[in-house]
Amino acid sequence: MEQAIETKKEVEALLQKRPLIISGPCSAETEEQVVQTATRLAATGKVDILRAGIWKPRTRPGSFEGIGTKGLPWLQQAKKESGLPVAVEVATAKQVEDALHFGVDVLWIGARTTVNPFSVQDVADALKGADVPVLIKNPINPDLELWIGAVERVANAGIKNIGLIHRGFSSYGNTEYRNAPMWHLAIEMKRRNPGMLLINDPSHICGRRDILMDVAQKAIDLDFDGLIIESHIDPDNAWSDAKQQVTPERLGEMINSIVWRTEEIDSEELHAVMEKMRQQINQLDDELLQLIGQRMKVADKIGQYKKDNNITILQTNRWNSILARAYERGEKLGLSQEFITKYFDAVHMESINHQNKIMNS
Repeated sequence: MEQAIETKKEVEALLQKRPLIISGPCSAETEEQVVQTATRLAATGKVDILRAGIWKPRTRPGSFEGIGTKGLPWLQQAKKESGLPVAVEVATAKQVEDALHFGVDVLWIGARTTVNPFSVQDVADALKGADVPVLIKNPINPDLELWIGAVERVANAGIKNIGLIHRGFSSYGNTEYRNAPMWHLAIEMKRRNPGMLLINDPSHICGRRDILMDVAQKAIDLDFDGLIIESHIDPDNAWSDAKQQVTPERLGEMINSIVWRTEEIDSEELHAVMEKMRQQINQLDDELLQLIGQRMKVADKIGQYKKDNNITILQTNRWNSILARAYERGEKLGLSQEFITKYFDAVHMESINHQNKIMNS
């Protein structure tokens, strides 16, 4: 019993480490595969926690859906031989019960579970009275409230140590990534939960190993607290998600190649330089808000004119002309077309809202 308590304290301390690196196979396939992966990951000296999928919620039936509970003793053995604490995904109350019975150190709730509040509540109810860290992946769809709701449900169950995993979002039209990062949602989640562990999952964002480094580096540049990356002793022959896994040795090389940055500025001189530039940003932001406010006053006048003359609010040809002009000028100013589209869409919708109020007043 004393050993178990000591292990929990060690895991809690480990979760405070920055950067925190979690790695292991997408799926536990055989005991030999799990143990070999664990020992080779431990040998890199870069990995803090071993992950392995025991139960795999797949999109379509017929795919490999995990080895099931019989794989949990394999994790115990892997932990014994590698010294790495272990983490698994849970999606049902029974899975929580089994994982805790076999001494799993960290649990995580997957994206397909987070999307369903009923499923999250079932898991949360099973966690009541447990003393185990729980990581929560973002839901598949880009809905920040679902992610926040999952955190609240788990917290209400009495779990004190909660972390977040950003694994990207399903997005129509996305071709570059398996799941679009939508970094702004992860940044907003971090803003709303300051101090809560936030790690990035490049494997599920990328879906392929050749761009893992780019996403991992961007996450660290954005002040994420760590990474969870899938690793397999024979990635090309993995039973699930083969294209996104790397060998333990390649993982070690990746971790060594990342430029690790910090939010803190130790030097007073550097802090003074940064503060001066920040003040410039603040001033420019104030000027932008003033200009947008003036723009909306003009939009109000246009709205009144449209109301008086029975003209529709939306003028498609005019809007296309505005965007075309903005793209041309924005390119010369070094602004991406993606940014111009998002910015002008937001301004346009605010203008429409102003005019709609006038139309219905």
